[in-house]
Amino acid sequence: MRQFLLFITIIAVGLLFISRLFYLQVYTSSAHNLFEDNAIRKVYDYPKRGFVYDRNGELLVANQPSYDVMVIPREVEPLDTLEFCSLLKIDKEKFIKTYKKARHYSPRLPSVFVSHLSKEDYAVLQEKMRKFRGFYIQKRSLRNYETTIGANVLGDIGEVNNRIIKKDPYYRMGDLIGKQGIEASYEKTLRGVKGIKFIQKDRFNRNIGPYKDGKFDTIPVQGKDITITIDAQLQAYGELLMKNKRGGVIAIEPSSGEILAMVAAPTYDPNILVGRDRSKNFTKLYNDSIAKPLFNRSLQGVYEPGSPFKLMNALIALQENVMSPNETVTCYQGYRYGNRIMKCHCNYGTRNDMIGGIQRSCNAYFATTYRKILDKNGNASDGINVWSKHAKSFGLGQFLNNDLYVGQKGRIPDRDYYKFIYPKTFYSTYTISNAIGQGEVATTPIQLANMAAGIANRGYYYTPHIIKHIEGETLPEQFTKPKYTTIDKRHFEPVIDGMYEVYKKGTAASLQVKDIDICGKTGTVENFVKIDSVKTQLTDHSIFLAFAPKDDPKIAIAVFVENGYWGSRFAGKVASLMIERHIKGYITRTDLEEWLIKHSLEDEYAKPYSGKPFRINGGTTLQIVEEKEYFKLKKELNKINKPKS
Repeated sequence: MRQFLLFITIIAVGLLFISRLFYLQVYTSSAHNLFEDNAIRKVYDYPKRGFVYDRNGELLVANQPSYDVMVIPREVEPLDTLEFCSLLKIDKEKFIKTYKKARHYSPRLPSVFVSHLSKEDYAVLQEKMRKFRGFYIQKRSLRNYETTIGANVLGDIGEVNNRIIKKDPYYRMGDLIGKQGIEASYEKTLRGVKGIKFIQKDRFNRNIGPYKDGKFDTIPVQGKDITITIDAQLQAYGELLMKNKRGGVIAIEPSSGEILAMVAAPTYDPNILVGRDRSKNFTKLYNDSIAKPLFNRSLQGVYEPGSPFKLMNALIALQENVMSPNETVTCYQGYRYGNRIMKCHCNYGTRNDMIGGIQRSCNAYFATTYRKILDKNGNASDGINVWSKHAKSFGLGQFLNNDLYVGQKGRIPDRDYYKFIYPKTFYSTYTISNAIGQGEVATTPIQLANMAAGIANRGYYYTPHIIKHIEGETLPEQFTKPKYTTIDKRHFEPVIDGMYEVYKKGTAASLQVKDIDICGKTGTVENFVKIDSVKTQLTDHSIFLAFAPKDDPKIAIAVFVENGYWGSRFAGKVASLMIERHIKGYITRTDLEEWLIKHSLEDEYAKPYSGKPFRINGGTTLQIVEEKEYFKLKKELNKINKPKS
């Protein structure tokens, strides 16, 4: 055995050397390990982001060239700092701060030193870059928004932070990523794939050519173009109608779930978040804690739905067989329970069936309906769970599993929600405000619009979504498969008839549009805020829900206007005009247009901050916009309404 020991040792050592040589010459020369090799410079080639089109093929977002000054800290040599700062249009303090940040990130990896050079600055700097070792210019694309509308829809792109880099190794310091809206939701689709070139350096750190003749280099893959469901003209029209107001508007195509318009007011021009002023402009928008232009009220605004929620209670009552369409409730200007009263605007002694209850928005009718639902089996604890289950089947009280970047769940309470308030005894009167869409019920505009679509379709809806087409792909099943509610189809007609009567002779009679059968429901919701820690009532919110036409729905819409007083005052006008614009392509109710652009709610929003006493619900007069502002809006309106050649 000892005679073979030397032979075995020689063989083992030989295999060890061969393995090591294989590792050094084959494995470590792979592209993966090139990133760790300090003798090889990595140069990224950024692809163009995909274009974004509206549903009619109108280009909304394209690209424009941008130039970034990059730095590799370990390669920087002594330089004329003042000259360099002058060329970059920055001060010395900014130079030092940025250099330290880059060195902290990595001494040997490139970082963005100054981003978004203009073409003029690039032309001047390019000639002198040879004087500043360790710095080079990198070309890539910035967004070019071909429109001034839809900031909340389109979003923007900005530099990645350390948290994103740690989470996704694709990104490196200075890379751009979608921050909001479509840019964020479809980041991986729009961004494409970066290309990379490996450059061999000599011992003096000079570039001597492509590594391995470019064997491991890759070319960039351009981002895919996408078409979104938004109608740019309808979006622009909605944003104009909501000028000098705050709130959210969502319009959906019931037959597909495609979002036709998504208005969040106030809004801003998406172009201000492009280029070297992006950070400054974003900070200004972010710090506006009063108007909150970055807050997408159409998706994130959580409001009590008010009277439109009565439609849900009517449907649940029919499904649970506790009310029939013809059963009547007599209203004595309110609903009395215990020593309290829920007031109503009906004439004393009005007898309402279901259609009349919806038409007149009778609180007594729906308080009775709600109690019958909860008390059906003599146990309100079980009853509220049944009620909650039906409401949630319309997508209320939950995220809708859509492709939108932000959202809120809203709230549809059940017995578990109330167990801490009423741990033992629970009666239907404890939560009677839910009967009229107040109390603990809360929804977002998109949820309410989706509810309208579910009613329009007589019992089903498609998940609301913003994507219509992706180059070379098909839409996920979650957007093309209908979701069915727990309400049988036969129960919808009485409710829809009631909504139709709201327009014909009810609370929205003044908003009728010729030749369009619109079904709607007005809503007025009390509005409270804390001022100096005191709960204070402000002017009510104006809410409206509708769909049209009645028998072949093309659009379902929900409008929330903060501090707009009653439903038909502001929200109803906006909804009626957008319905007419979408279906007809032109406007006949120019009187409603004129009224909306002429009246402002800015005085209402200033009340809590004025330090002066104020009246709620609009006082006696409405604020009229200044003449200059009026003519500006009028000009925009004429431009939007001008027929396309």
